[in-house]
Amino acid sequence: MLRWLHYGCIASLIALIFLTLAWEAWLAPTSRTILVLKIVPLLLPLFGILRGKRYTYQWSSMLILLYFTEGVVRAYAERGIAAWLAGAEVLLAVVFYLCAIFYARNSRS
Repeated sequence: MLRWLHYGCIASLIALIFLTLAWEAWLAPTSRTILVLKIVPLLLPLFGILRGKRYTYQWSSMLILLYFTEGVVRAYAERGIAAWLAGAEVLLAVVFYLCAIFYARNSRS
């Protein structure tokens, strides 16, 4: 079970990184190209998640809530493909959050 939670976190985090990059660079870019920089916080927990560091799972579960919030707001405010991309962001953030909190809870020593 722990292994599936670990893989779920890895897959959803990497997918969220690629979704964010594609969204802000090619698929539905806004006039503010600075939004591409929102990928940087997602890169911070990547190596800790890949290594299965419990502490990284704990703090990154709070970080991902920012992306969940952004996705909900943009899904409501945007139209067309941007709304669908925001929905995908919400889904990936929820998957990551659930996998991260259950991994952190069940990996206690």
